[in-house]
Amino acid sequence: MSTFTSTVTLTQPAEKVFNFLADFNNHKGLIPENVTNWSSSYNEAYFEVQNMLKLRLKISERHPDTFIEIIPVEQPPFEIKLTWEIKSGNDISEVTFTITAELNMMMKMMASGPLQKLAEHQTQALSSLLK
Repeated sequence: MSTFTSTVTLTQPAEKVFNFLADFNNHKGLIPENVTNWSSSYNEAYFEVQNMLKLRLKISERHPDTFIEIIPVEQPPFEIKLTWEIKSGNDISEVTFTITAELNMMMKMMASGPLQKLAEHQTQALSSLLK
């Protein structure tokens, strides 16, 4: 398994961060420009990554104010799991976004850079949206 992670500290209470991330409709503001055809509901999102793949994801677990797990609805080209972990104290939240992917050697060479950039983009966009 390959893991790509990014962490950001927000001056927001965990409840506010969790409520934002727990609704896929709010994730549109977190996606990079190369993601197109975004559609979402509270629990699911569908989108296309330019010239690469189409994904339909669902939120499979929610633990109030601390954890969200996202998995594919349909089988993607490789196994993937996305998680948001929130640690809080005194209206400050440390938020970690993790992408875990089962990549063969060739896919790892091609996808590692973009997946790490995606993790970093997501946390930076979250930071901008929840100032």
